[in-house]
Amino acid sequence: MKKYDVIVIGGGPSGLMASIAAAEHGATVLLVDKGNKLGRKLAISGGGRCNVTNRMEIQDLIAHIPGNGRFMHSPFSVFNNENIIQFFEGLGIQLKEEDRGRMFPVNDKATTVVETLLNQVRKLGVDIRINTAVKTINYDQEAVSEVVLQSGERLPTTSVIVATGGKSVPHTGSTGDGYPWAEKAGHTITELYPTEVPITSNETFIREKTLQGLSLRDIELSVFDPKGKKIKTHDGDMIFTHFGISGPAALRCSQYVVKALKKFKTKTIKMEIDLFPSLTEEALFQQLLAKIKAEPKKSLKNLLKGFATERFLLFAYDKLSIDSQAQASTVTHEVLRSIANLCKHFSLEANGTLSIEKAFVTGGGISIKEIEPKRMHSKKKQGLFFCGEVLDIHGYTGGYNITVAFSTGYTAGKSAAEQVIHN
Repeated sequence: MKKYDVIVIGGGPSGLMASIAAAEHGATVLLVDKGNKLGRKLAISGGGRCNVTNRMEIQDLIAHIPGNGRFMHSPFSVFNNENIIQFFEGLGIQLKEEDRGRMFPVNDKATTVVETLLNQVRKLGVDIRINTAVKTINYDQEAVSEVVLQSGERLPTTSVIVATGGKSVPHTGSTGDGYPWAEKAGHTITELYPTEVPITSNETFIREKTLQGLSLRDIELSVFDPKGKKIKTHDGDMIFTHFGISGPAALRCSQYVVKALKKFKTKTIKMEIDLFPSLTEEALFQQLLAKIKAEPKKSLKNLLKGFATERFLLFAYDKLSIDSQAQASTVTHEVLRSIANLCKHFSLEANGTLSIEKAFVTGGGISIKEIEPKRMHSKKKQGLFFCGEVLDIHGYTGGYNITVAFSTGYTAGKSAAEQVIHN
């Protein structure tokens, strides 16, 4: 039986990159995955376009990884976002930069990224076994000794890289398999929770689907604690759904909703939408006033067409009990101030989020305090490495999580190979 220097468990972004790095550094590598296809999460990432990384300064990059981002200083010193860009361009994938530093393949096809990675894995001589579920990892006192498959087959090895992902998007194979193997080695698993996930609300206008499907562009969304103190604000786009809110700004705020509900032991957490983040409430009021002075004979409804999304304005007239057919000249300052106020402070009570399975990213995981950051090596067992979302590290959507996956994957693969060769 062939004995492998390194066995990588999990064929997602971090596992593929770990396999490539280990093979490039001279190790014989086996990549096992329980699914019938490698890179399934990659293939659907970035809306099927695959946001391979984010081109921004390392400090900014780390600021966009709210879940233990500081840990990433070390892996980024080995393999960072610029290295990821060079890596893909070196394999013939041309990349382009879009808003907020997001990097995509020029052809907008995630499948190209997956195929290129798989070709590189094969070219480097990595053995691949799909439809192969792992039962456990065995340890011989202080070190890794073998990987045991569900079939009962035993694969002896001195280095294992666990790249099994979290619990989000389970149809891609992320079902939390790696946590028990880590616990068996003495690792702590911090509490798992959904992040980058749509937010739920029981507000009447949500239940009645009044605003369902309405998109708001370039807004600011804020989360408040029960005393009215602002916890976090994110800007971007959002959409009202039949259960609450979604879209980039809502996804980024979701982890703060989850944490606040738990911390303050409350049933709902207040959120606020600011439709005009670049204007003060007073400036907005003055704009409305100027419109009325310019065309006093128009009805309020016709006068304010285009001022904000029509569906939002209709909702506002209803909520504030305003007669939208009234002649503009008869509308009081008080009414205009109430419209300006609603545009700046549209509040809703969030009562939670969709489940971890519906989340894009898993919060929590293997405690990073028990991992050597420069090598992604376990502090508990010799020859045990972790990378990607199985760890307690998470970023916002926009190429940050995938950057963490590629960086920790490459670092783990390189370290595992070097350990084998030096021994």
